[in-house]
Amino acid sequence: MTHQVTDIWRHPLKSHGREALERVTLTAGQTMPGDRVWAVANEQSKADGSKWVVCGNFSRGSQSPALMAIGARLDDASGQLTLTHPQRPEITFDPENPADLQRFLNWEKPLLPSTARASARIVRVPGRGMTDTDFPSITLCNWASHRAVEQAITHELSPLRWRGNIWFDLDDPWAENDWLGREVQIGAAVFAVRERVVRCLATTANPETGERDADTLKTLKENWGHQDFSVYAEVVRGGEIRLGDAVKVL
Repeated sequence: MTHQVTDIWRHPLKSHGREALERVTLTAGQTMPGDRVWAVANEQSKADGSKWVVCGNFSRGSQSPALMAIGARLDDASGQLTLTHPQRPEITFDPENPADLQRFLNWEKPLLPSTARASARIVRVPGRGMTDTDFPSITLCNWASHRAVEQAITHELSPLRWRGNIWFDLDDPWAENDWLGREVQIGAAVFAVRERVVRCLATTANPETGERDADTLKTLKENWGHQDFSVYAEVVRGGEIRLGDAVKVL
C-alpha cells in the first residue's frame, strides 16, 4: 500500500504558533525552511544566537500551556510574522526588528503564567532552526499512532498537540519507531531517521484553547511504557515534498 503525505506544518517562532503548508523544498543537513527560525529567550537564558542551545532557554508550551493555542503565518518575502490566539488580538511584526520586540512581548505576556520565566528577546541562529535536537531535525508523524493514543485516552485529540512537521498514515501504530537507523524517501527528499521524540507537558494542552485537558504523557506511559510520539529525522537528500507525495522506506 502506498502511504502519502497528508499534512505539512512549520512553526516559524518556536512554541508560538503553527502554519500549514501545501509544499516545501528541503535542503540536506538543514531544518525545514521557516520552521523554528526564531525562539523567544527567557530572562535567565544565555542564548545569544551564536549557537544552538537546549529548549530550557526559551518560553515554551510545556511551561506556558496557553502558547499552544497560537496560530502563525509567516510572509517569506517580507519576513513579517502574524500570530493569532483566541484570547489576544491578531499581531503582525518583524521578529528581526528590535523596534517590534516590545510590542510582541506585550502581546505574549498575558499568555505566560506567573510561574514562568518572563520572555526577554527573540533569538535566531543563522542557518538552522531552533529544534529540540542538537542536529537539524524534522519531525515525522504517523496518524495510526495518533489514533492509538486517542483510543487509549477515550476521546479525540488534536494532532497539533504533537507539533510535528510531516504527517502520513502507516496503518500500524508505532511503525515509525522501526525506522530508526533507516532511510525514508518522502516526495523527492530522503531522510535518515535518527531518534524517537520524547514528549513533554506541552502535549497535554489543547491547541484550540491553550488549556491542559488531556494527560497524554500518562496515557503513553501506561499503555506503551514510554513517552514517545513520532520520530526525528535528518534530511540527507534535498528536494520538494507536496501533499499527497509517497512515503517509502528505502
